[in-house]
Amino acid sequence: MKEYNEEDFLLLSGIQHFAFCRRQWALIHIEQQWQENLRTVEGNILHEKAHDDGFSEKRGDVIISRGMAVFSRTLGVSGVCDIVELHKCAEGVSIFGREGRYRPVPIEYKRGKPKENDADILQLCGQAMCLEEMLLCEIKEAYMFYGETKRRLKITLDNALRDRVRDVIQEMHQLFERKYTPKVKPSKSCKACSLADICMPRLCKNTSVSKYIRDSLKEAERCENS
Repeated sequence: MKEYNEEDFLLLSGIQHFAFCRRQWALIHIEQQWQENLRTVEGNILHEKAHDDGFSEKRGDVIISRGMAVFSRTLGVSGVCDIVELHKCAEGVSIFGREGRYRPVPIEYKRGKPKENDADILQLCGQAMCLEEMLLCEIKEAYMFYGETKRRLKITLDNALRDRVRDVIQEMHQLFERKYTPKVKPSKSCKACSLADICMPRLCKNTSVSKYIRDSLKEAERCENS
């Protein structure tokens, strides 16, 4: 099985960007461009509440770890989990500095409500796959928490979802190695994209200058011959 060097790791959070729009992901992660809008600011505030690097608390038989750093050499990604709950369980894994065994359950916080696409779920599954590789365990379920509904949504991490994560990350690595930014594909999602002013989807879908000149010359030639 292929393993990536640490310097080749991509950001785990990029899975969500990539699933939402490959061009948005490339603008952020290859071209290093970023622009805030109301949605990104609200999302950052929610994550600041969920994150508290290195902080953990214990509630009964559950340890709550915030801002846990994770990585996977086989996937070639690294990032941070919003929250990982460690439930005391005989079939769980050993945790350094803690007695007993624990079952890890990652929880990802997002603003708004569940989306029509699977971008958030793919990112969450990627986090779980990193934890599995680090802790040598199997994680069968995880949760999404949305700020608007203020409810947890249980996500079953089946093989089909895991294969989708592997495919997405493999394509991310391929584009990153080529330093290729995909061409724009305008959709209704462009209205919600924080990079719309940078991406300029309406301008990018217009005819290229070279094609405009070729078409103009052909039109002029037709007029002369008519």
